[in-house]
Amino acid sequence: MSAALPPDHGPRLARLARWLLLAAAGGGLLVAWALSQVCWPAQPTARPALATEAADGPPPPGSYHRPAYAAPDTATIPRTALGADIRYGRALVAHTAQYLGPSGTAGHYTNGMNCQNCHLDAGTRGFANNYLAVAATYPKLRARSGTVEGIDRRVTDCIERSLNGRALPAGSREQRALVAYLAWLGQGIAKGKKVYGTGLTKLAYLPRAADPVVGRAVYAAKCQSCHGPSGQGQPAPDGRGYQYPPLWGPGSYTDAAGLYRLSSLARYAKAAMPYGATFDRPQLTDAQAWDVAAFINSQPRPHRPTPHDWPDLRQKPIDHPFGPYTDGFSARQHKYGPFQPIAAAHPDLAH
Repeated sequence: MSAALPPDHGPRLARLARWLLLAAAGGGLLVAWALSQVCWPAQPTARPALATEAADGPPPPGSYHRPAYAAPDTATIPRTALGADIRYGRALVAHTAQYLGPSGTAGHYTNGMNCQNCHLDAGTRGFANNYLAVAATYPKLRARSGTVEGIDRRVTDCIERSLNGRALPAGSREQRALVAYLAWLGQGIAKGKKVYGTGLTKLAYLPRAADPVVGRAVYAAKCQSCHGPSGQGQPAPDGRGYQYPPLWGPGSYTDAAGLYRLSSLARYAKAAMPYGATFDRPQLTDAQAWDVAAFINSQPRPHRPTPHDWPDLRQKPIDHPFGPYTDGFSARQHKYGPFQPIAAAHPDLAH
């Protein structure tokens, strides 16, 4: 006679069979998932689709119900010694390289770009780094230097930082002419007042960090035809200065320039780029402006040491790309965002 089975052997066999069936089913699911990853790999969701964002736009016209404040008519410049300075100052802005560039007729002070490359229409186009409020706001205490600065110092800053140059001699004809032109542009504007269209346009922060990788695709679609695949720009037909300026590389603005702040470059691009865009007829979406600015400002450019900037760190802008800072946010977040958390930590700063 065969030996009798233990009384619990039957239930054990049943449980074992169920476990084997579950293991087989789980293995099948694992194999199916693995095949799906090979045949249909998952797409990343954290980064906006390059092709989609690069092809967006132009956005609808802005909700602007008035034109920018008009600059004075150049026909009204007086036929006097002061008028001659004003005209020369305007020429220096429009054709800086001809007079002050590497082969300049008045001296060799700048890198070959023109002031007008970033201050469009000799600094008079609305929200395109417009000059009209300069005379009304200077002299003023500037947080960046911690000192009271006049228009002449503001001019020197632009030459040194944006044109990677050296200061004009104090009292020189060129310095006097640039100051005279800026003062003439601001005639009739009350002290301390900013008229509509001065400076840069407003631009809301993104709910994410600006993305240089997405910005590369936006640059290729929207900017490369003028500024070149390597950001090298296009020289003017006469070989003096640039028709379209270099956006990075040795001939571009330095990392101490105002446009190296991401918000400044994004706001400028939104209102003025690509060629033909205006503040009320933009060609870039907000996201495109932020992302292409992130791409451009992630490229190599001249370095200018500024050890004395921002003596009061509490006044440093939230998107200043270099530390030290008074908060715990990283240098990368200060450069690319997201900026809302930093802004919330600094409610006293203008954003």
